[in-house]
Amino acid sequence: MRLQVLDGGHPPHIKALFGVIRLVSRHPVVDAVKLAFYRRDFYGGGELTHEAMRGASEWSVGDRELMAAVVSQANDCPFCVAAHTATSRQWYQNDAKVAATLEDLDAAPIGAPLRETLRLLGKLAREHRVDAGDIRTVLDAGVSAEQIEDALAVCLAFDITNRLANAFDFAIAEPAAMDAGARHLLKRGYR
Repeated sequence: MRLQVLDGGHPPHIKALFGVIRLVSRHPVVDAVKLAFYRRDFYGGGELTHEAMRGASEWSVGDRELMAAVVSQANDCPFCVAAHTATSRQWYQNDAKVAATLEDLDAAPIGAPLRETLRLLGKLAREHRVDAGDIRTVLDAGVSAEQIEDALAVCLAFDITNRLANAFDFAIAEPAAMDAGARHLLKRGYR
């Protein structure tokens, strides 16, 4: 269900802000930004997502963006897959690495700690549960308990965001707009 407020129901000061964003970025404002400015008290995902994606962690920003893309892929959320694929590609400066990871996790050019963590997050997003054996596999791959917590925070943030994006039928912007959004996310985070 597409909320009409996303397309034009914001108050005048937010519409003016969107105009500035369009002017500076030379791209339309993406639906994720429109939702973030709609009923902030209800959604409130900015701080939760910012902490998961940019808070202190042994995972790099690129790793967490790739986690977001993998969770979004498992949740079949095309908008978030596109957005976080673009952001992780820019962080890593390696399109092939990101594409290979999303295409075939087993053959991806990434280390075992990240591979096993992505496998865990994909399972959690698809099946809505993991067991002690899944956690043991990730720990055995050299991932710390703190890293598991950080990865689970990414999964939580994107399980929520993916559902909202799909429920509100977020449009996938053209690649140049997604790249502009990725640059913004890398520079400013999720606030």
